[in-house]
Amino acid sequence: MHDSAWLLGAGDHPDPAARIFCFAHAGGNPRTFLGWQDALGDEAQIVAMCPPGRGHRYKEAAPSGMAEFADSAAEAIAAAADRPVLLFGHSFGAVMAFEVARRLGDLPQLRRLIASGCSAPSLLPTQRVVDTAKLEGREFTEAVQFFGGLPPEVVANEDLQELLLPALRADFRMVADYRYRPAAPLTVPVSLVNGREDPHIKEAGLRPWQQECAGESAYHWAEGGHFYFDDRPEAVTDVLRSAVRDAPRTPPRAAEHVEMI
Repeated sequence: MHDSAWLLGAGDHPDPAARIFCFAHAGGNPRTFLGWQDALGDEAQIVAMCPPGRGHRYKEAAPSGMAEFADSAAEAIAAAADRPVLLFGHSFGAVMAFEVARRLGDLPQLRRLIASGCSAPSLLPTQRVVDTAKLEGREFTEAVQFFGGLPPEVVANEDLQELLLPALRADFRMVADYRYRPAAPLTVPVSLVNGREDPHIKEAGLRPWQQECAGESAYHWAEGGHFYFDDRPEAVTDVLRSAVRDAPRTPPRAAEHVEMI
């Protein structure tokens, strides 16, 4: 795999059938995706996308906005695209994966976008995200609890908040500044994975995803809320495995039908 600070691979997988490039939720640790590798085995390699300013790149300047983030991520993926490519993103990461998919539209190896926990990009940012991004301190902490994902020890400890919340706040502001641009639909299928009890993802908010891909969107519902996969990672890994198995090793011709999962 191409040597890039963006790309974090799990284990030694010299010849996977495909690579799945994963984008974390706002403030999320991309390394958590690497724990899904065992469920995929040798069928696909999980590759976590680590942007500047996060993880081992904490000394680097963070991207100025989603456009710079997506441009650089797409460049890193294209350089490593020596086999079928699938993109996965959760919440904020799903928007980023979508923008990257747009930039990789001419990449023959691109096979599918899997968007998790995210309304259609044309509906973003939501007013709640915009309002939350303006908050500071305890008010911000309390507001983001609606979205889930904050451990109780962080909510209760202001010192931990000072350490962990700047990245989350920066991502919220990045989403709040996001401006959707109408464009031609993606030429690859889109799969949508969501928790049935997710408080801010409704079926009506998913329907406009259909406008973003040439074929029918595939819907997958899992038990749980916004972070439905925390206790049941198979809710995602089963979808990823099926997507890899359905992905042709060679790109389909323009007139060829692409099966949906």
